[in-house]
Amino acid sequence: MQNSDIRLPNSDIIKIAIVGPESTGKSTMSAYLANHYNTVWVPEFARDYCAALTEPPTWQDEINMFYGQLALEEEYLPKANKLLICDTTFITVKIWSDEMFGRSPQEVLDELPKRPYDFYQLLDIDMPWQDDPLRDFPHMREHFMEVWHQELKELNANYVVVSGIGQERYDAAVNAIDEFLMRSDG
Repeated sequence: MQNSDIRLPNSDIIKIAIVGPESTGKSTMSAYLANHYNTVWVPEFARDYCAALTEPPTWQDEINMFYGQLALEEEYLPKANKLLICDTTFITVKIWSDEMFGRSPQEVLDELPKRPYDFYQLLDIDMPWQDDPLRDFPHMREHFMEVWHQELKELNANYVVVSGIGQERYDAAVNAIDEFLMRSDG
């Protein structure tokens, strides 16, 4: 089965996932790319969800974040102009659940192969750490970078690592998407 056979409705929309460890600029990059390509970007559901919590996330919170991320993607998909830029994906729920609880919700595991993205950009940890009350692991960036590589490889995902600081990083991300789009059209 090919990606186009199992994509969400609006199969002409190409889904680009911006992923990576904490403090790698995913939201800023997503906004930049959406502006560059004149489209919309799907925000990270977990950010607002976790900001409203008064205790650390529970197992049920992880499941709620999974469903919330899916709902946001479905909400933004009809608004997309050829590309849908996704600020992270529900793979994050798997990664955090594995780290915090030692396992992942079955709902997440079941949906992973059914909801692929056409292209992933894994943002490198070469940016300086930015403190934020919702970030927990400044000392584990290398670990989570390896986890992201492993997760993407297990999905047989089409991905590139985007490195650099400032405009260099943005240019690398645009160039990677442009190259992907040229390969896809050819």
